[in-house]
Amino acid sequence: KNSIKAVEKELVTCNLQRKEKAALRMSQIFQIQGGKDLETKVIVVLGKAGMGKSILVQKICQDWSNGEFSQFEFVFWFDCKQISLPEKRYSLKDLLLEFFVKPQDGSKEIFEYILQNPAKVLLVFDGFEGLHDHENFPRCLGSQHEKGLYSVKELLSGLIQKKILNGCTLLLTARPKDKVYQYVSKVDKAIEMVGFSPHQRELYITKYFEGLPYCDNALKLIKECEYLFSHCYSPVMCRFVCFLCETVLEVGGKSLPSTLTAVLLKVVHQKVICMQTDVTAMQNQESLATLANIAWYLGEKHQSAMRSDLLPSKEVKEFALKYGFFLPFALPKHSDTGEEEFGSTFSDFFIQNFLGALHLMLAEEMKDKNLTKYLSFPSKKKKPSNWLDLVPRFLSGLLFLQDDAYFCSLSNKDAKQSAKKQKTLLKYIKRLQINELCPERLLELLHCIYETQSSYLFQHVTLRLKPDLSFLGVVLTPPDVHVLHSILKRSREEFSLDLRNSSIDMQGLKDLVGLKNVASFRASLSDTVRLWKSLEQTEDYELLRASTEKFVLDPFKAKTVKDVSDLSDLVEMQEKMINCVQDACGCSSYEIPAIKNLRKVEFALGPVCGLQGFLKLVEILAAFPLLQHLDLDALSENGIGDEGAKSLSEVLPTLTSLETLNLSQNKITDVGAEKLATALPALSSLKTLSLYNNSICDFGAENLAKVLPEMASLRVLDVQYNKITGVGAQQLTDSLRKCPHVKNLLMWNPTIPYGVLEHLQQLDSRISV
Repeated sequence: KNSIKAVEKELVTCNLQRKEKAALRMSQIFQIQGGKDLETKVIVVLGKAGMGKSILVQKICQDWSNGEFSQFEFVFWFDCKQISLPEKRYSLKDLLLEFFVKPQDGSKEIFEYILQNPAKVLLVFDGFEGLHDHENFPRCLGSQHEKGLYSVKELLSGLIQKKILNGCTLLLTARPKDKVYQYVSKVDKAIEMVGFSPHQRELYITKYFEGLPYCDNALKLIKECEYLFSHCYSPVMCRFVCFLCETVLEVGGKSLPSTLTAVLLKVVHQKVICMQTDVTAMQNQESLATLANIAWYLGEKHQSAMRSDLLPSKEVKEFALKYGFFLPFALPKHSDTGEEEFGSTFSDFFIQNFLGALHLMLAEEMKDKNLTKYLSFPSKKKKPSNWLDLVPRFLSGLLFLQDDAYFCSLSNKDAKQSAKKQKTLLKYIKRLQINELCPERLLELLHCIYETQSSYLFQHVTLRLKPDLSFLGVVLTPPDVHVLHSILKRSREEFSLDLRNSSIDMQGLKDLVGLKNVASFRASLSDTVRLWKSLEQTEDYELLRASTEKFVLDPFKAKTVKDVSDLSDLVEMQEKMINCVQDACGCSSYEIPAIKNLRKVEFALGPVCGLQGFLKLVEILAAFPLLQHLDLDALSENGIGDEGAKSLSEVLPTLTSLETLNLSQNKITDVGAEKLATALPALSSLKTLSLYNNSICDFGAENLAKVLPEMASLRVLDVQYNKITGVGAQQLTDSLRKCPHVKNLLMWNPTIPYGVLEHLQQLDSRISV
């Protein structure tokens, strides 16, 4: 572990906080700008379970076989959950040419060609999290790595560290929470799959039922159950819901289950119970219980696959394969005996999680008091397992479905034991300090309570939510938004929501903002503008006005050029909205409150984009009449220079409410200081002016000294760490005598002799050194 910590300091972590949604063509996946041609390129595709990562890489392989991606002459695809199973050792040649595809002849020549032309090789490792036990992930290989024998993890480590086949392209898929970047020193491109949009959900459902007599009814039925429709953003869940809807419609049903647990329960029931006899019912219950035990056992080890010969019995194996719980796959032939081996993997993530929860319900050794440790929301420090993170939701749901006919058909569980476990869950939730939970744990708790459909628990949690709910930087999926919306609308309290960098979709933002008891909200500017434009197009002027009045912008911090562009779009949106709101309510003019009331702007773009972004910001500063604090001092410096100072001086007279102007560390010289000096007296409210650590000399100090008496509201002036000499310092001191309103002049400069500065301080105690 210590060695890993040492290595982590050298790693480059990819930050997806400021990611942008965009449609990406398949051909763009491998387009990398600025990469070295001779170095291995690492592309990471992230996505929650069920988002379609495996389908994507299979499509890439298929397209390559049809002539696409001609830059690659060789494509090797590995399913990590399968290749991690055998405790065997391979050479690089074995991994590439023996594991799945074995050439009929010429293996040696092909391998030599691959070694000489690594740029023509694409290696796909699907399900990087399948290589479990990452704590022992190897960091280095021997010098004879091309001929030596290694575990799959060691070979993958060598590829990532560019010690093997340097120059190839690596495509890794993983779940967002997995520590991919802990083991990859450099990621050249990161893509995150976010699932279906509402339109794509409808398209998938329509295609699924295409040609069937109840096609239109199916879409209507699914959309009526808003919670299930929200889960259809996940391709795998969309398939589940469609399958369930199909079975319901075939028997003339008119409604779908209201929770995810009920959906999985009914799907499992549909798989197992159909066409079974009384004789097989007991056998199926026993096999299902055994399979649930396996699901839990593998999940705790971060696995979803196992060798088929390790299954406890032939009956369990046949049961799992017959009803689609398991999918079989072939392992490479044993090097000693030549015998072929087979493995089995759970058909999908949701089934394994559901069965894991079922195990906690059915297992005799799982006492009711021990259940709470498997819920993932109590601790702020302990993170939930990324392999079984749906188990708490399914467990909560099953505890409140134990009298359900479907559950009873799958289990011969003692009802009294289940009732005890339900009471344990209720007591546990009642003891939780809900208002102290971090956003992720709070969302998990809300999901668990939603699965119970318990009116008591709904009421319990709504009474204990804190009024300020921040989901800053927490990804909110459509189901998250639906659950949060369901809880908030039950409450009589008012809430303030922070939804910035949450990747919330427009429909979700609209739903939350539309709640009457959501008094205010913050969201990413691009999402907010997109919402307002949509409301304008649909002529929903009532919600448009309500949402603008709830929107909060202050304080605003610009970290990228896009942030400034989004703020500019917001100002432009205000001009367009005047006519809309005027028509709706008869007002002669309209100002978006968030723009009107913006008090503080922090600018932190850094030296590369600082000037470019600031010039764009200056164009809209006049739109904020109550702006009090303009801070251009970022830790990385912004470097707006004289050009930026000149542009700012032109707009300063309009900022009559400005009280603090921080221009520290911006490479401003005498030229910029002169321009600023002409405009500063117009700032009738300015109290603090900081020009700390610039390049201002005596001429700039002279210009500031001239206007200092005219700045009647100024209390603090900071000109430390410039290039002012004793001459400029004397001029500022002389001017200070005419300014009784100034309380503090910070003037230490390395170019001012200490004796001179000490003398000036004795003359006026307001001078600080």
